[in-house]
Amino acid sequence: MTADRSGEAAVPDKFYFKIGEVSDIAGVPSYVLRFWETEFKQIKPKRTEAGQRLYRRQDVVLILKIKQLLYEKKFTIEGARQHLRQRSGRAVEPDPLDPPGTPPDLTDIRDELIRIRDMIDAHRR
Repeated sequence: MTADRSGEAAVPDKFYFKIGEVSDIAGVPSYVLRFWETEFKQIKPKRTEAGQRLYRRQDVVLILKIKQLLYEKKFTIEGARQHLRQRSGRAVEPDPLDPPGTPPDLTDIRDELIRIRDMIDAHRR
């Protein structure tokens, strides 16, 4: 794993990463990555016909953010979820392979609606 000037892990300039590569970049075992996939719905690796996970660059960036929240800032899983939900759209860069104007998937829409509902509920209190 290499680090950039700020001391954070540098993400190589590739379109897709295998789980072992992401594990090395993030410095966490692959079973932790598989667990985080179940806890953070924003991590959506594509699958090959053989079932192998292929993480996009935005997935790797998100994994590094999750690691920072959990390991350095000592967030709980739920706290990290809420933090990412509040910051959705700013923390993850778009996938360069998705053409412009591609509609968001249902998970993104649901997360945004939950964020809006939470803002409304907080305003009512």
